[in-house]
Amino acid sequence: MIKMPIYTPFIAKWDKMKIFIDTADLDEIKEAHSWGIVDGVTTNPSLIKKAVDKLKDSGKSITMEDYISEICLAVNGPVSLEVKGIKADEIIKEAEILYEKFNPVNTNVVIKVPINTAMSENDENFEGIKAIKWLEGGGIPTNATLVMTPGQALMAAKAGARYVSPFLGRVDDYIRLNIGIEFGKGDYHSASTMKRIEAAEGTKLIGSESPADMYRILRDLEIGDEGIYSGVQLAESIIKIYRAYGFKTEIIAASIRNARQVREVAELGVDIATIPFNVIKEMMVHHKTMEGMRKFTADVVPEYRALFE
Repeated sequence: MIKMPIYTPFIAKWDKMKIFIDTADLDEIKEAHSWGIVDGVTTNPSLIKKAVDKLKDSGKSITMEDYISEICLAVNGPVSLEVKGIKADEIIKEAEILYEKFNPVNTNVVIKVPINTAMSENDENFEGIKAIKWLEGGGIPTNATLVMTPGQALMAAKAGARYVSPFLGRVDDYIRLNIGIEFGKGDYHSASTMKRIEAAEGTKLIGSESPADMYRILRDLEIGDEGIYSGVQLAESIIKIYRAYGFKTEIIAASIRNARQVREVAELGVDIATIPFNVIKEMMVHHKTMEGMRKFTADVVPEYRALFE
């Protein structure tokens, strides 16, 4: 295992919900930050590649290192940068490189580490957890990412992760695909609707069976993912676990697909929502607001307008 130096970690103290922007597009980051509502940034290699390719397509040239430095400078809150390694030693080495390169830019780097780097049943399941424990012990803050279950979130908190990122949208996708629901990426997914479907199907199947047979039928009918019926419900379960035991790990509701998801995790009391640029814009739009503005503007009398001249 690599010997880790001691770092001064980035520590943020909050008393309200934070909004991070989930993008590596500098134009989006700067514009959203200018609105006064962005507290941090989450990136990943795919988002960074997409952003750099966009620059190249426009004829601009910038190195990867300079581009990431610009992201760090664009906000004063946490900026999550992701490792690419699979084994704990690789993750730790890459985390050290990212932290040494970019944390001095604005002292706001957090290292994203997959909660589990296994890609098959034969792979080791605890490389991410081992790396998180080691990095946090060395003063490098981590964001445990790709979290799909409450159990994974519990492991992240036990390992001392600064942040945990449950992937709400991907959990929704998995549940819907399992029962053949067609959906668009931004479509809202309802846990309560899933439970009503399950109950209706159970009513049709249950007849004069014994209690044991009824139990088996209803158990096999469950259409959630181990008792989780939506990404928002996943976030709710993690919040309950963390509050029950006083874990300090902050919950970042990630893989957000629409404004309704943001509202629901805010109602739950999630620490942070990391939101794509288009969803942040969606949160501000309502036809009645536009209608009201048209009416207010039309009703301004000359005498009132003269007050501002």
